[in-house]
Amino acid sequence: MKLFTRIILCAFALLGLQSVAVAKTMPDAMNLRLVGHSDLDGAGKGGEGLALKQAGASTILFLAHESGPQCFSVIDVTSPAKPVVLRQVPVEADFVRCNSLALSGNILVVARQSEKVGQAHGGIVTYDVSDAANPQVLSYFDLTGPNSRGTHYLTFSDGKYAYLSTGAKDFVPKNPLDDQMLMIVDMQDPKSPKEVGRWWMAGTRVGDEAPAPARVKPFDSGFRLHTPLIPVERPDRAYVGWIDGGIVVLDISDKTKPREVSHISWQSLNEGFMHTVLPIVDRGLLIASQESTKENCKDWPMRITVVDIHQETRPYPLSVLPPPANMGDLCKDGGRFGAHNINLNNMPAVSQVLKNTVVTAQFAGGLRIYSIKNPSEPKEIAYFAPKVSGNKGGAIQINDLIVGKNGLIYTNDRFTGGLYILKYTGKTPLN
Repeated sequence: MKLFTRIILCAFALLGLQSVAVAKTMPDAMNLRLVGHSDLDGAGKGGEGLALKQAGASTILFLAHESGPQCFSVIDVTSPAKPVVLRQVPVEADFVRCNSLALSGNILVVARQSEKVGQAHGGIVTYDVSDAANPQVLSYFDLTGPNSRGTHYLTFSDGKYAYLSTGAKDFVPKNPLDDQMLMIVDMQDPKSPKEVGRWWMAGTRVGDEAPAPARVKPFDSGFRLHTPLIPVERPDRAYVGWIDGGIVVLDISDKTKPREVSHISWQSLNEGFMHTVLPIVDRGLLIASQESTKENCKDWPMRITVVDIHQETRPYPLSVLPPPANMGDLCKDGGRFGAHNINLNNMPAVSQVLKNTVVTAQFAGGLRIYSIKNPSEPKEIAYFAPKVSGNKGGAIQINDLIVGKNGLIYTNDRFTGGLYILKYTGKTPLN
């Protein structure tokens, strides 16, 4: 399988290089119309946590900030043409970031990560948002420690368990870059969260008998968890992006003892940073996104791959989403260009569950939408990538998104661009 993977992905990389040669001037948008915009009261710095809440006739958006001075914003998007910031909660210190949040019912969980290990405030803070404009703190789950930066990312959708990418007081990595594992936290009493289980990649923790994994070169980003996703239809499975460790599928039927089902990585190509692994269970597919972390395409190819998991113990790549025709320009405009977040399908009550469509955030590439009706031949059907005067080189840096039940797409810029509310206008249905 490793040889097969190498051959397939080398071919994908060549396709990407060919796209540079045909780069051309493109319009700012195709099949996406800007409905509304907010500069988030000047805060900007959109993180990778967006959650929607329907409160009577009102639609509320919770938005995590990538870094301070704000932790998260509460925005009334009932009138999408005129979003209104209702409340902003500041960070506890200038070294704290609240990059991620998740919502279940009226319980909002917000991550806290520090710049350096050993600093205060790391972990998760839980809020009651029954009154969305006035979040009330219910608890703080302390995950600081001498080798911990706290919690980078989390998911929480069933009202019972939160799944964290986090460090902990008693977790000592062999390599400082491998400092965040999967922790499963019982949230059924939101005033008293309790750890029930954890999993890390063998060989990354001090005390493991397994050898430490070989590092990915030239960009060593660490063997640690980024995004854990648990689909409604398979609550016994966690699909996770393990950064340089690749794609991991875990059996979590026993929350106290997660067990590896399968694992595939791109290490043979010296490619890492597997960010998000989205399962489309009834189609036997995973959508796997690698985050671009370097400016001007220095770490290209960072792509979004369609993976076949009809046999879950033997995943293999089918195709990659095609790069934009003006990729060459996007690589030179400033900032990052490449894959990042995708629509997570994990808030079915308030957001769309897409099985034939992938909606993506691609930094300078903006927000881009693809049809995967034929998973072997994905096709781009829409994009939105205007210039942003406050960003480096004027390049937009679209960071995250969520597709609402109303057909609107809420997406944010990592730096100064704020929140954009978009309407898809193409003929191919978003489904």
